[in-house]
Amino acid sequence: MSTKKQKLWGGRFTGKTDPLMHFYNASLPYDSKMCKADLLGTKVYTEGLHKIGLLDVEELSLIHKGLLEIESEWSSGKFEEHPDDEDIHTANERRLGELIGTAVAGKVHTGRSRNDQVATDMRIYCREILNEKILPAVSSFIRVLINRAREEVDVLMPGYTHLQRAQPIRWSHWLSCYATYFTEDYNRLRQVVERLNQSPLGAGALAGHPYGIDRKYLAEQLGFNGIIGNSLVAVSDRDFVIEIMFWGSLFMNHISRFAEDLIIYSTAEFGFINLADAYSTGSSLMPQKKNPDSLELLRGKSGRVFGQLSGFLMTCNSIPSTYNKDLQEDKEPLFDCLTTVEHSCLIATGVISTLSVNEQAMRKALTVDMLATDLADYLVMKGIPFRETHHISGQCVALAEKLQLSGIDKLTLEQYKAIDARFESDVFDIYDFEKSVEKRNAIGGTAKVAVLRQLDNIESELNNIQLKLL
Repeated sequence: MSTKKQKLWGGRFTGKTDPLMHFYNASLPYDSKMCKADLLGTKVYTEGLHKIGLLDVEELSLIHKGLLEIESEWSSGKFEEHPDDEDIHTANERRLGELIGTAVAGKVHTGRSRNDQVATDMRIYCREILNEKILPAVSSFIRVLINRAREEVDVLMPGYTHLQRAQPIRWSHWLSCYATYFTEDYNRLRQVVERLNQSPLGAGALAGHPYGIDRKYLAEQLGFNGIIGNSLVAVSDRDFVIEIMFWGSLFMNHISRFAEDLIIYSTAEFGFINLADAYSTGSSLMPQKKNPDSLELLRGKSGRVFGQLSGFLMTCNSIPSTYNKDLQEDKEPLFDCLTTVEHSCLIATGVISTLSVNEQAMRKALTVDMLATDLADYLVMKGIPFRETHHISGQCVALAEKLQLSGIDKLTLEQYKAIDARFESDVFDIYDFEKSVEKRNAIGGTAKVAVLRQLDNIESELNNIQLKLL
């Protein structure tokens, strides 16, 4: 057998590859992070070859020994990449040949194509990253939100619609809002992991395996829940990549909104929160500045992740069936998406766990006009239709503005009665922010009991999801 280095596909070609084409075609600079997934896939695949008699015990043992040595080299940083290594598959197989000889190493690719090999590697890699890094990071973030909400459940603040003060709420209700969003994200990601965990190995280049390899065995040994039943789909499906980036885009959209709220709350005009120095920067010109750069980066990186998704969707848009080289464009955006999402989640966790809350500023921002709906509700409890009470409350607001009073609570009882005779002296009892918040005790409301119930439910749901992952 020739000892000359050959590309895995090189037998058909006699001319040299354009050096630029080699660079343009190579993916090792970024797909080397799948080294362990590739080695695991090869280990199990060779076991499958042994089961059908295409490798004997000695050959299998030699191959596995070589794979372990290669894994050790990658782990220790001693693996030496060669200029001719196109990708992680070529690099690992080339090194295996150096360690155990090409006569045996050359058998590991029997019946296997890089098409089903890379699809397998990517699914293993994504499953590992999502299970071991992303899901735990999101879970920790949610638990920090829940714990902080419980600790600061008595803090009141304005709630906003259209970025205008609307009604009083609890700070913990705001935290519960995002804990709810991120718990939904967590559940979606669990479902994504379930769907991607299907094995393409044994599909060959596109037409299936010529030696009758046991695909169920391969899937079970690699920890897959099932097998992709059509070999054409197995080698070309990248829906799992798109779905991960879909998920990442939605998660980062929530992160961006979360960051935007905190950016606003941290301004001098609001002064509701103060970011820790660890998550802030200063100005190169203005010594007094404390900039929320961590939050601005969280907001900005949402565009980055969405851009990766839209770019790869366009790549896939017109690809004909089965494998095409265009699909090599899946890795860089996917890997960058996973890294960006993980880091963003860790930064968001650090921000929310270390910021300080200015309870006095939040209380000061509560203005009596935010209780105008409570004034309408007061009349509703006297049997008056809400549409009518809404109009009456609006008249009270208009009169207070006309008289240049600081709030509707400054109107006299006589002035109230001049608008509607059904007002009584107890009308002034409604002007209490704590009472206003506590009235909203239905499921999902901002009363203390309702918020604590929300937090318990979110934590219970999170625990149940995690049990399903075990």
